[in-house]
Amino acid sequence: MLTATGSWRARTGIAAAMGLAAAALLVTPASAANETDNLYSPQACEDPSISRFKFHIYYSAGMNGSYRNIGYSIYDFNDAPDGVVGAHSALTFCVKNGASAPWPGSGLKVKNKGAAGENDHYKYWARVYYHSGYKGAQDVMAPGQSIAYFRNVYKNNASFKWTGK
Repeated sequence: MLTATGSWRARTGIAAAMGLAAAALLVTPASAANETDNLYSPQACEDPSISRFKFHIYYSAGMNGSYRNIGYSIYDFNDAPDGVVGAHSALTFCVKNGASAPWPGSGLKVKNKGAAGENDHYKYWARVYYHSGYKGAQDVMAPGQSIAYFRNVYKNNASFKWTGK
């Protein structure tokens, strides 16, 4: 009887350990994907009105010109995680072509070039910061709010963060 109980405990412990290992494997790829989605997801350049990424930063005031949709907080617009250990890339405005030429800002780096923003999230506040690392002056948008002309970080913006308020 003691052997059966000990054996049951051992099997239960092994099963629990295997379950935790499987859960870790399931979480890791999703987390890694979130970090690179700002760079590689098709949602980043989808029309802002239908993108599942709920923050939109625009090159020109009045929410004009090229844009970039951002789904996840980003510590440094010039140093976004690339999915390869130690590799990073700059976030750029989407290349959009108009009738005779690309939209203003198309293909340019987002860092220090954003003029306006729009927060389409229903719950979270959007913060655009002057410095990398979520530091310095910032423009803050409540859920559903847009700013046609950044007052504090106009053409001087380096990071973005979602917050609870």
